[in-house]
Amino acid sequence: MQLPEPIQSTIHDESFAGVTYHVRGELVPELQIEVSNRAVMFEHHVLLWKQTQLNIELKKLPGGMKRKIAGLEFFVTRTSGSGRIAFSRDSPGQCIPLHLRQGEGLDVREHQFIAATDNLDYSFERIKGVQNMLLGGTGFFMDKFRATEGDALVWLHGHGNVFLVELGQGEQLDVEAGAWLYKDPSVKLESVTMGLKTGMFGGGGKLTWNRFTGPGRLAIQTMFIAPLEGMDSNMSSAAAGGVAGALISGLARG
Repeated sequence: MQLPEPIQSTIHDESFAGVTYHVRGELVPELQIEVSNRAVMFEHHVLLWKQTQLNIELKKLPGGMKRKIAGLEFFVTRTSGSGRIAFSRDSPGQCIPLHLRQGEGLDVREHQFIAATDNLDYSFERIKGVQNMLLGGTGFFMDKFRATEGDALVWLHGHGNVFLVELGQGEQLDVEAGAWLYKDPSVKLESVTMGLKTGMFGGGGKLTWNRFTGPGRLAIQTMFIAPLEGMDSNMSSAAAGGVAGALISGLARG
């Protein structure tokens, strides 16, 4: 199997799908986008600054009620007009731009999406299995992007450093549940649990990871930050209620 190789953070100025963007900074990178004819959607809390002539508006996502019950965003914000806008997440890491050609898709670990061009189909999928819900933070939902209206762009934030591996047909890799960032839709994801024993009279434990089966790309991040970290107590309690509701609902469904 090919060993995971680091994704270089040397991309600074590029144009694709009618958008020009710039990545600045090393520790907590800034993504700066020149918005003109192509609108950009993003999570509101990642907005860093914008030019005054550029407006923003709400965009409702499909499956809004299900997303709300799960504690996920069911509205995103998007640009209106033209001008420059910049984003960053409150975590050291890398800003990863991903160019999608017409018809291509991408599966992304939840809460790591920064922004995307507004011509994408943006949905989600519940990752079934109790192990994923209990041991993967709130990572039992996966953002799904598909370029349905021409070429498109997705920008992600990877915590720490990001490595990429190309899995061949049938090749497998076990990854800690919080350590993967994105994958191609062709890569299968399943939960695997191994029992740990400490001796004849000792207790046992369990180790759970995500097993990925190729073919396709898989990105691995070296640091995992739980989505609830960094929130104030009120926000954290409210979000935890949403996560708990999703967990109970997921357990009931199996």
